[in-house]
Amino acid sequence: MYNRNFFRSQLGQAAIASIAAMATFVVLSSQIAVTAPAPVLAAVEQVEIA
Repeated sequence: MYNRNFFRSQLGQAAIASIAAMATFVVLSSQIAVTAPAPVLAAVEQVEIA
């Protein structure tokens, strides 16, 4: 299934584009530093739903 003919087809080209997009997403998302908000800021942003 995964031979030259597959990757030359339209479905194969879409598969390559999808794999490249996922790899790019992983690389870019791993560079984002996830930090917790400051405790004072977190207390202000909380909303109580009654």
